[in-house]
Amino acid sequence: MAGKTYPWREGNRYQLTINGEHFFPQLLEVLDQARDSIDIEMYLVTSGQVTARLIKVLAAAVERGVGVRCLFDAVGSREFTDSEREQLGQAGVELRFYNPLHWRGGSRNFHRDHRKIVVVDRQKVMVGGMGLTDPFCQADAAGLTEWHEQMLLIEGPVVADWQELFEREWEKAAQPLRQQLPHLRRKIRVPPQPQGGSGHGRVAYIDSRHGKEVLNCLLAAIRRADTRVWLATPYFLPAWRIRRALQRAARRGVDVRLLLCGQRIDHPQVRYAGQRYYSRLLKAGVRIYEYQPRFLHLKTALVDDWVSLGSCNFDHWTLHWNLEANQQVVDAKLVGEVAESFDTDFQQSKEWTLAQWRELPWQHRLKIRVWGQINRLVMLWFDIKR
Repeated sequence: MAGKTYPWREGNRYQLTINGEHFFPQLLEVLDQARDSIDIEMYLVTSGQVTARLIKVLAAAVERGVGVRCLFDAVGSREFTDSEREQLGQAGVELRFYNPLHWRGGSRNFHRDHRKIVVVDRQKVMVGGMGLTDPFCQADAAGLTEWHEQMLLIEGPVVADWQELFEREWEKAAQPLRQQLPHLRRKIRVPPQPQGGSGHGRVAYIDSRHGKEVLNCLLAAIRRADTRVWLATPYFLPAWRIRRALQRAARRGVDVRLLLCGQRIDHPQVRYAGQRYYSRLLKAGVRIYEYQPRFLHLKTALVDDWVSLGSCNFDHWTLHWNLEANQQVVDAKLVGEVAESFDTDFQQSKEWTLAQWRELPWQHRLKIRVWGQINRLVMLWFDIKR
């Protein structure tokens, strides 16, 4: 059975919150206000101060009659301790894990639920790129978190689609992945974008039956771009169709900018592997910025007056293996806030020029060559299309 393609919905309201020192308190406040239901789908969950606070909030919600369900990825939550899992269960929280590792699982073990969704009372949803971990959400002595991230609080008709997306995955998580339908993806016809206005929104997602809808929507937006294409992603290993679309847009005069990780990154080898694309992109006129203050973990695209924000990194691995979901928006107020966030981040980034890139020391070039070749071999081994 093919997955559902969601239409654009009108009358939605959006609130963008940047960095965990701001969105985690907001999340706790929203959960405290729950009166009927809380549904959480999350990839990265590790025990610490953040999960300890969350467990208390969820337990209190159950005590006042709220139904609470948590769907965590089995690999992303491997550092979520048994004792905290037991605390959730004893509190009355329903807990399921997506695709537990199995010695006979083979390549199915690579399929992961990378979504980050919190639905409250079927009326509000928070989506973005957060993890329930201390580096994401616990501020240091200076009041800052280690990772630079965004979350979007949404109210309106589109929340029902997020709820439905959660329900489908919740039901599937009750059975082993090897017993579900095979990994077959169909081509998706992207719904036409609304022309101007505010409050428009739709859910775009990736799963084994639905195709690479988030990617197709981004490509469609880039092809029709008139003024700007600004893309923030932490792991820059883009599909060749994205690289080609970015280069073509830049050559026809569109302001194309990439906001990527600097040296502060959890997987430095991925940064080196992705840097092999810099030269061609710079030659085409694409501007490349590497963010300096924190580990940049944003998954945000701004194309003219269209925004896509959620869990999708647009790298090879994500597009081949992961469950992903993004909120797509046409809303003047949110577009302005996202543009302002990009502008702030560009100012705190190192911009590479083609002349600078040609002057890279040999040690750096060697790392790019080595990790780039390893990435190619991995893609060939798993038959991942570029």
